[in-house]
Amino acid sequence: MATTSILRAAAVASTAGMLLAVVACSSDTGTDGVAESRQVTVTAVPSTTSVQPSASSTTTIESSYTATTVRVTGDNGRVRYDVVVPQIEGGDPAVAAEFDESMRAALQDQIAGWQGDRFTLEATDRSAVVHIGSRVVSGLLVTSWNADPPGAHPTPIVATVVIDADDAQPITLDRLFPDLPAGLDRLSEESARLLPATAAGPDFQREGIEPKQENFANWVATPAGMEIHFSDYQVGPHAIGLIDVTVPWERLSDVVAPDLVDVVSS
Repeated sequence: MATTSILRAAAVASTAGMLLAVVACSSDTGTDGVAESRQVTVTAVPSTTSVQPSASSTTTIESSYTATTVRVTGDNGRVRYDVVVPQIEGGDPAVAAEFDESMRAALQDQIAGWQGDRFTLEATDRSAVVHIGSRVVSGLLVTSWNADPPGAHPTPIVATVVIDADDAQPITLDRLFPDLPAGLDRLSEESARLLPATAAGPDFQREGIEPKQENFANWVATPAGMEIHFSDYQVGPHAIGLIDVTVPWERLSDVVAPDLVDVVSS
């Protein structure tokens, strides 16, 4: 999982020379029929960009935080996008701001990260605020990439965000594992143990789980364990779909930073 600073750097670089757009979204109707008003600030891509809160998708997860979404649409001449991005409200404002900005930066990274011919990014039903614990918040963004005009089939692109609710900072792999090589070795071993039971089967692509940081960049913290999301083609052909495995925290307890064990498992 890339750090927030990296994602932000990508977002800034891709929009250099553009203005900051503040879009006021008002009179949106929530699920309870009550009109609500929100203002969302994003780094402008072009002037055609619009950001709209998706009030109908708001769901209360815990008393302190609420999971919601924001719809981001636009066309910068090379990329046309219409994506619903997971967000949170309430709780600690610093945590909510870090999570929301990181999720939007992840989308901007996807918009800026694919060079070459024109393409589209569209929403999928896999994106979600995966887990809000007492000390951690995890989010998953999956967009559908396609050539424009459309190619043979769309390709899903995965990004994840994990925020420590104690200090409002991202939890990256090198923060989670004080000895990063040891942590990556363990993730590789555990993935090899778990993948045969998935659609990837026993003949999964072993290069996709080599102990490299990029192979385990996309993960979320859940009470059950470290949920690793593999990219399209990473552990098998496109036809098997996106694959994920959950490594129980007890199998990682000796490689995870001691001060984070209770945080990520909350």
